[in-house]
Amino acid sequence: LWVRSLATWLQRSPLAAAGSGLAEPCGRRAYAPPGERKRFYQNVSISQGEGGFEINLDHRKLKTPQAKLFTVPSEALAIAVATEWDSQKDTIKFYTMHLTTLCNTALDNPTQRNKTQLIRAAVKFLETDTLCYRVEDPPALAELQKNEWDPVVAWAEKRYNVTIGSSTSILGPNIPASTKETFISHLASYNMWALQGIEFVITQLKSLILSMGLIDRHITVEKAVLLSRLEEEYQIRRWGNVEWAHDYDLCELRARTAAGTLFVHLCSESSTVKHKLLQD
Repeated sequence: LWVRSLATWLQRSPLAAAGSGLAEPCGRRAYAPPGERKRFYQNVSISQGEGGFEINLDHRKLKTPQAKLFTVPSEALAIAVATEWDSQKDTIKFYTMHLTTLCNTALDNPTQRNKTQLIRAAVKFLETDTLCYRVEDPPALAELQKNEWDPVVAWAEKRYNVTIGSSTSILGPNIPASTKETFISHLASYNMWALQGIEFVITQLKSLILSMGLIDRHITVEKAVLLSRLEEEYQIRRWGNVEWAHDYDLCELRARTAAGTLFVHLCSESSTVKHKLLQD
């Protein structure tokens, strides 16, 4: 039930129509879903096939953009994806279906990267990690960064037995090679699907440290998003914000971050249930 409830919340959140493709470090993008289309199905169900769990729209099997059979590795993930489709009203809003987009990217791998490339792309974010770049002025913001970010960095250093640090230099901190190798080794324990989700979360938060804290359940989605937007929140409190725009962007970022985190965890789930239909 918690899977379906969270997936439904993700879909029904008032999200911006910016698309759900995965941003690549070099500027390339994976799938950005189409805008909208009229709903063409009545019922959504899931079933277990030879390759995993499949999504059925009435009597049709869901396919990826490259026309591959849409098959996911766990029943829980299938239920969450099916809930995205079941929650659509008269119009299918593809840009709200983050889990579906992540699955399409994992299945089609449009950028044709292997596991090693995904891991190194994720670890490369350490060089520009939001939590590692500090300001000296204004002093109030510098103090806020210290109070809010230092505990998370300290947790990561202890959790992974690494040295990270921070810097006020535009060049950022000098991350030791041993720290990068430790994160490479840790990320290697995840499968290809989970790594797609981890990179998605990192691109939302602009931080490997925050992403791992979130995936390791050290911090909540709300806290991770707030910490990733610390400077922006500081400026808003000081100068005010554009009416409705701030809440709109915040809700979208939370939904995308929550979807990516849920995706990582559900890609590690396994199930032997033969067949399951969505029920109200």
